[in-house]
Amino acid sequence: MQALLSFDQAPPIAAPFRFFLTAPVFALLAGLLLLASGPQLFASRWTPAALALTHLITVGFMLQVMLGALIQILPVVAGANIAHPLRVATLVHALLAPGALLLVVGLLTSDPLALRLAAVALGLGVTAFLAAAGRALCGVPSGNATILGLKLALLGLGVTTGLGVVLALALDGAFAVPLLQLTTIHLAWGFVGWSTVLLAAVALVVVPMFQMTPAYPNWFARFFFWSVLVVVAGWSIAEVLALRQPAAVLASGLLLLVTVFAALTLHLQRHSKRARFDATQHYWRLAMCCALAACSLSLASLLLPEAAASLQLPLLWGVLVLFGSLMSVSSGMLYKIVPFLVWLHLQNAGGGRILAPNMQQVIAKRQIDGQFYAHLAALALLLAAALQPEWFTYPAAVALLVASGWLLRNLLAATAFYRQHRQRITSLARATPAPRPG
Repeated sequence: MQALLSFDQAPPIAAPFRFFLTAPVFALLAGLLLLASGPQLFASRWTPAALALTHLITVGFMLQVMLGALIQILPVVAGANIAHPLRVATLVHALLAPGALLLVVGLLTSDPLALRLAAVALGLGVTAFLAAAGRALCGVPSGNATILGLKLALLGLGVTTGLGVVLALALDGAFAVPLLQLTTIHLAWGFVGWSTVLLAAVALVVVPMFQMTPAYPNWFARFFFWSVLVVVAGWSIAEVLALRQPAAVLASGLLLLVTVFAALTLHLQRHSKRARFDATQHYWRLAMCCALAACSLSLASLLLPEAAASLQLPLLWGVLVLFGSLMSVSSGMLYKIVPFLVWLHLQNAGGGRILAPNMQQVIAKRQIDGQFYAHLAALALLLAAALQPEWFTYPAAVALLVASGWLLRNLLAATAFYRQHRQRITSLARATPAPRPG
C-alpha cells in the first residue's frame, strides 16, 4: 500500500492548512454554545441548540478537517492531482466557513434567510470540491481498495450534502418533506456513507504506515466499501418505503460493518511494533472504542426503542459519535498530517542542500499529550452531561473550550514553526551558492 505514496505531488501547504486552522475555531464555538445554552441543550437531540452544536462539529470541524486532508491525500495517495489546488481550496473554504456559520444561526433562530443562504453556500462549496476531486480521480483506476474507498466516500459526501440542502430548504418552508425520516437518512449517510468510508479508506494507508501495525487483511479491503454503499442505499430505500422489518435488518447490517472496522483497527493496533503508543494512536484507540460503544447503543435502540428514548440513549450516542469517535480520530490525524506536511515542505524548500528539522520538533510532545488528556476529560464530562445535564453541562463546556483552544494553539505553533524555518532556509539558500555541475 505504501508504494502508492507520491510525495512530490503534494499541493501548496496553504491549501490544506486553511482548513486545519479553521476546524478548532468551530469546536471553540461549540463550547461557547454549550456554555450559553446550559442544561437545556440536553433536553432533546431536537432542540435548536443541540442541532446547532451537532452541525458546528460535523460541518464546522469535521468537514474542514476531512476536505483539508483530502486535498493532501488525493494527489499523494491516489495520484489524483487536483488542478489549481490552492484556488480550489480558497474557493471551497470561502464558501464552507460562512455557510457553516449561517447554518448554525439558522438552526438556532429558525431564520429562513440564514437557512437559505447556508444551503446555497454549503451546496456550492461541496459541489466545487466534488467537481475538482471527481475530475482528478476520473482517470485513476479503482483497482486499489484505498482509491475505491475515496471515490465512494466522495459519493457519500454528495448524497449527504444533497439531503442536507433539502432539509435546510424544508426548514425554511420552501416545500414539505417528511423531516424526521429524511433527517435519519441524512444522518446515516453522513456518519457511515461519508465519514466511516473515508476514514476506512485513509486507515488502510495511515494506520500501518504511521502506527507501525500489520496491514488490513485483503478480505476487508475487498468487501468493506461496496458493502457499506449497498447496505446504506438499501436501508435508505426501505426507510422511504416504510418497510420496517427490512429497514431494521439493514440497519443492523450497517452496525455490523462499522463494528468490524472498529474492532479490526483495534486488533491491528495491539500488534503495533511501537514500543509506546503516541497521542495519535491513543486518539485512534479512543475513537474506535467509542464507535463500538455507539454501535452497541444503536443496537439497543433498535431492539428497545421506547426504553432507549427514555434512557437518553440518543444523546449518549451523539456524544460518542461526534466527540468520542469522529472528533477524536480527526484530532489524531491532524497530529500526524500537520507535522509531516511541515517537514515535507521544508525539505522541499531546502532542495536537498538544507535539511528540514525533525518532525517531532514541529509540535512539542508534551503539548500534544496535554491536549489529548484535555480532550479525554471533555469527552467524559460530555457523556456525564448527557445523563445529568444540571450537574455536568457547564464543566463539560469549559473542558471542551480548553481542549479545542489547546488544539488550535498546537496547530498555530506548527504554522509559526513552518514560517520561521522557511525564512531561515530561504536566508541560508541566498547566502549559500548552489554547487556548480561537474
